[in-house]
Amino acid sequence: MSVVSQKKIATRQAYGEALVELGERNPDVVVLDADLSKSTYTYKFAERFPERFFNVGIAEANMMGIAAGLALAGKIPFASTFAIFGAGRAYDQVRNAIGYSAVNVKICVSHGGITLGEDGASHQMIEDLALMRAIPNMTVIVPADAVEARAATFAVAEHPGPCYVRLGRPAVPVVLPEDYEFRIGRAATLREGRDVAIIACGVMVAPALEAAEALAAEGIGARVINMSTIKPLDVGAVIRAAEECGAIVTAEEHNVLGGLGGAVAEVVADQAPVPVKRVGVRDVFGESGRPDELLKKYGLTAEDIAEAARAAIARRARAAAR
Repeated sequence: MSVVSQKKIATRQAYGEALVELGERNPDVVVLDADLSKSTYTYKFAERFPERFFNVGIAEANMMGIAAGLALAGKIPFASTFAIFGAGRAYDQVRNAIGYSAVNVKICVSHGGITLGEDGASHQMIEDLALMRAIPNMTVIVPADAVEARAATFAVAEHPGPCYVRLGRPAVPVVLPEDYEFRIGRAATLREGRDVAIIACGVMVAPALEAAEALAAEGIGARVINMSTIKPLDVGAVIRAAEECGAIVTAEEHNVLGGLGGAVAEVVADQAPVPVKRVGVRDVFGESGRPDELLKKYGLTAEDIAEAARAAIARRARAAAR
């Protein structure tokens, strides 16, 4: 029996529902969308608060500029579109109008990673975390499930400055309890273990828990850490994992270059050198297919995480034997 809940909800749906609740609480919250509100679930906010919703059309770059202007006027704008458009097409405006100016815009994108599936490689954004991490002043968050997506929506509304929240298209398992306390910049240990640490984000948290269960059957204690804030990274949690476990695996639905794995490897190399294995897309583009097919083809399953954990432990043992 799986250790992961069978209850599934898309993080984009949780975001859309949280926006309505947020709109009730705070009249300064406004929402912008680039003609994708049915997919991003911002249509729920539009139905409740039509005077505070702006559909800019297929014009993501303009949307970011408008959002920056609204923020300068004292509003709290949530700019929503697909990840490929928000982080890719509108990168110049995100960098210069939002990041450089450090304005209070919340960029909340859906359809991140390869699990949007059949839309194909042109829409499968696997480099957005690297792009957003590299922008000074930008906070970067990848919720693990619907519970965390909801909490993150409220948290970024209270957080001053630009934020990037990456959401997914498919329904994913709920792995966190309803009373889960989310804090920007703080990792959550979901399972204790001292033989290896698995640090995951987004849709990879559920398979990380499954991998830990499989490893436990082999006598391997795997710590599972939900690192939903990619920037600012919880450096303390990474160092503790390195020092107490001696080997680390990262798991993300993103290119292995520049995302969670890159961020963790930077900390480890600087402050606590131990073997690190990165599970992610191996610097290639995706293709059209069902989410489960793509996750398997590109090495993003619980089995892949478990195999990486064994490899990291073996590497640590070889180093100790020298």
